Amino acid sequence: MPPRPASTRKPRASSQARIAVILDAARALLTEQGVAGLSIYGVAERAQIPPSSVYHFFASVPALLEALTADVHAAFRAALHQPVEHAALRDWRDLARLVEQRMLAIYAADAAARQLILTQHGLAEITRADQQHDLELGQLLQQLFERHFALPPLPADVDVFALALELSDRIYARSVQLHGVVSPRLAEEGMRVFEAYLGLYLPPHLPKRERPLEQLQIASR
Repeated sequence: MPPRPASTRKPRASSQARIAVILDAARALLTEQGVAGLSIYGVAERAQIPPSSVYHFFASVPALLEALTADVHAAFRAALHQPVEHAALRDWRDLARLVEQRMLAIYAADAAARQLILTQHGLAEITRADQQHDLELGQLLQQLFERHFALPPLPADVDVFALALELSDRIYARSVQLHGVVSPRLAEEGMRVFEAYLGLYLPPHLPKRERPLEQLQIASR
């Protein structure tokens, strides 16, 4: 078997540790100063390493921000993989609310997540990365719903679950713009928008499965 291309190899442990230090410094600066205050030299100073070390792994501020955006979405994916008590679900809205509450908990605990996802930074690279991650989250969310409920046929040309996530984020972004955080009032509005959009495609009385499907069954489809 021919060797894998260098670009597919995992970084060495020492490199992974250095990347973690850089991203931690970037996250701290992003929390304190926002996207506009982030610079390679500022990150290097915060991490107490030479700027050349930062440039070795991240050629630009957008590259740093893309890596941080990936970290945030990894937390979102982990939230979707958390256990769900099937017996406690009365209908699909209970699951929708549970998912949004988990997402809101991440936004509440992570100022960098709010800066990256919910503020108007004007960086096209980050917006594209966020949209791509949203598509992946939408697929995971649809799989989660399918585990617990028998979904009706959904349109092939519209990513219903990804759009639902994006729409609720619009409401949360408005709250961050006004208050710096997602307020309880606008958190509730965002959840209502999320449920309302899904309600265009999911009937009010969606059949609940007798027991949840195994994840491998869904992934194999």
